[in-house]
Amino acid sequence: MSGETELRVLLGGMRPALNPGRYVFTVAEGVVPAGVTPVVTVAEREGLTLVVPQAEADAAALAYDYVAGWITLRVHSALDAVGLTAAVSRALADAGLSCNVVAGFHHDHLFVPHERAEQALDVLRRLADASA
Repeated sequence: MSGETELRVLLGGMRPALNPGRYVFTVAEGVVPAGVTPVVTVAEREGLTLVVPQAEADAAALAYDYVAGWITLRVHSALDAVGLTAAVSRALADAGLSCNVVAGFHHDHLFVPHERAEQALDVLRRLADASA
């Protein structure tokens, strides 16, 4: 069940995929509001950070100021793999793209500016091709 740790294999096999929709980062106090299905939750001292579909945030009157596209790296990366986040972040930064990374058990997930998500996908595909 362990994932890949070799950086070259991770980069060459990441197969980035853009998930449909628009996602926002918002904060709830203690509990997830009714009608909201987060794709990410992070418990922080200041509140419960939620990454949710924008339409759900709007329906629940949740405040946000960043709209993201969600890219999944479909390679099964090990949680102790070294360098994947750094390499991906560097490639996106070199293209002038911000990136918020969330590690799941099986995959890494990137939240990039929605209006530039296709550009981010292209950057990641080029990185994968150069590493294969």
